[in-house]
Amino acid sequence: ADKKQYCQIYILHFAAFKPEQARLAYVEAEGQMKMPFEDKLPTRQEQLATLQNTPEFDVLVVGGGATGAGCALDAVTRNLKTALVERSDFSSGTSSRSTKLIHGGVRYLQKAIMKLDYEQYMMVKEALHERANLLEIAPHLSAPLPIMLPVYKWWQLPYYWAGIKMYDLVAGSHCLKSSYVLSKSKALELFPMLKKDKLVGAIVYYDGQHNDSRMNLAIALAAARYGAAIANYTEVVRLLKMTDSATGKERVCGARCRDVTTGQEFDVRAKCVINATGPFTDSLRKMDNQETANICQPSAGVHIVIPGYYSPDNMGLLDPATSDGRVIFFLPWEKMTIAGTTDTPTDVTAHPIPMEEDINFILSEVRNYLSPDVEVRRGDVLAAWSGIRPLVTDPNSKDTQSICRNHVVSISNTGLVTIAGGKWTTYRSMAEETLDAAIKEHKLPAGPSRTMGLMLEGGKDWTPTLYIRLVQDYGLENEVAQHLAATYGGRAFEVAKMAQVTGKRWPIVGKRLVSEFPYIESEVIYAIKEYACTAIDVIARRTRLGFLNVQAADEALPRIVKIMAKQLDWSEQKKKEELEAAKTFLYQEMGYKARSEQLTKTTEISLTPQEVARYKKRFYKFDKESKGFITTLDVQHVLERLSIQIDENALHEILNEVDLNKNGQVELDEFLQLMSAVQRGQISDSRLAILMKTAEESLDLRGPVSVDRSGGGV
Repeated sequence: ADKKQYCQIYILHFAAFKPEQARLAYVEAEGQMKMPFEDKLPTRQEQLATLQNTPEFDVLVVGGGATGAGCALDAVTRNLKTALVERSDFSSGTSSRSTKLIHGGVRYLQKAIMKLDYEQYMMVKEALHERANLLEIAPHLSAPLPIMLPVYKWWQLPYYWAGIKMYDLVAGSHCLKSSYVLSKSKALELFPMLKKDKLVGAIVYYDGQHNDSRMNLAIALAAARYGAAIANYTEVVRLLKMTDSATGKERVCGARCRDVTTGQEFDVRAKCVINATGPFTDSLRKMDNQETANICQPSAGVHIVIPGYYSPDNMGLLDPATSDGRVIFFLPWEKMTIAGTTDTPTDVTAHPIPMEEDINFILSEVRNYLSPDVEVRRGDVLAAWSGIRPLVTDPNSKDTQSICRNHVVSISNTGLVTIAGGKWTTYRSMAEETLDAAIKEHKLPAGPSRTMGLMLEGGKDWTPTLYIRLVQDYGLENEVAQHLAATYGGRAFEVAKMAQVTGKRWPIVGKRLVSEFPYIESEVIYAIKEYACTAIDVIARRTRLGFLNVQAADEALPRIVKIMAKQLDWSEQKKKEELEAAKTFLYQEMGYKARSEQLTKTTEISLTPQEVARYKKRFYKFDKESKGFITTLDVQHVLERLSIQIDENALHEILNEVDLNKNGQVELDEFLQLMSAVQRGQISDSRLAILMKTAEESLDLRGPVSVDRSGGGV
């Protein structure tokens, strides 16, 4: 009977489908909504002052991830007096560590059909509707992405085709582009790195992709523009409660907060408190009632970043059935390639660490789908991170993979409203549902949600050709202009105005933080206006340098800290602390530790006698005195003979990568360990290895030498 009812409802849904306009209209009320801070955002200090001096807010949101920021935007645009506090930075948790997809969930639809699960089907339908809205309201930060599903068995072709076509059908008028089937030859033409053996064809479908932390920030900043008092690095110490005179029951009426940067504590009073703390949901619920049972079951998802040449510029790959039944995505992002994710139960922590076994699992799955000609090397992993998914517990579930990513809105006896679970894509509808429940429970004077179609920060004045104006008006490099337009949208001009003159003929303005990425120094200054308080905020969430290449981020840190110190008046001690904290972040949370451990004092030297002799000969071209080690001076002497100049600090960094015992010199054994690791593919971008190889060749040929971080080479 249940299955029959499901099928009837399923058919009715398609029968009742009415075509809608493909392009979502702005909400009619947008023009009538006041935007008090359209021209200039309040500073963080001004926001803290508002939090402290407002007698009572209508809504206090705890948590500055996608869902929390979404709740704040929904509340403030309903003309509710709104506050938001986040104990770390906006998007510092799960919301910045996603797969970067805006999607309905192909595999959830498969489960919905196979298990005749109507609830899961409706979740996919809602997510596809929200996907279309998100692509509309932040066009600078998001775009459709074709994803290829390679097929290696003939019988799978109609099976997967039917499933993907159903995905298009459920999306209805919100379908981005229709899916299609490719022959083997066409699939290889579009994705030449693909394994040819036994390939019968492929199916291509479309989902959305975005810059997740910037999207989160765009939601939070939009809320601030509309008048919400938002503050990062402001943690809840305890919930405030009072006794309701009418019922005699205890009710939550705000929170005692602490400014993490100064230690100052203050009360923020509110008629309603919303718990949107993601994986930390249960921590706040236990602040309300210590006896309450946990409702979150955290799951860790690890992603890795490898060079962009592993995937085409505009085509992703989906592995629908990995060796252990998970799904692996392989996607181009920010001119690099993201691969992930894993799905394993974990403990809740503010600082999740990517484990070596997870990195190797992803690499092995990637190898299964790529041509044998493409050597997938451990050393090509430029960054890795782990994000904690806040899955809603199903007591009958045996493992986290079978848990639905749906959300739950619950209200405690004291009136604390909790939103838990859900997906990045559905943050807006989750926020709407949460506010509807809060308004009903607390009898707040507010109308319906107005966020459908409401443009986010930077979206309103963006056009696909905006970057051309940046090049023409300011003299920025083309790549830098495209990056600014895609990151800040219509606000890119504000960043360009702050850019320093380079002193070169071209580009006229825009000094890069590191040569191979389009991030410029003025972005650090603008990041502070966007409430960045630490160097980590800049490398991880305002720019994405830490997520794209830990080594490049490490190189950029001293300059970033120097710029921030000047703007924020940091002492020498504070500068040192910021630098150390950021280096620790890269080392622990962004995979630098796992990366650096590929070369250790105990690394085995697995070289043939001929290879040892060849590398010794190379080493002694630098160690002219046969000391058994080389220093920066030795390298400088060789480079001077080749008329090449490298900054002394840069040379120190290059040697330090290989100097295992940190004694300021690279010994012969350390060099041989390095070359052995390069041979095995554990390390693929050692600048010392590249520099010494090319210098050796140049000494013989007297030709040019390149020291770019651009590959492996032996």
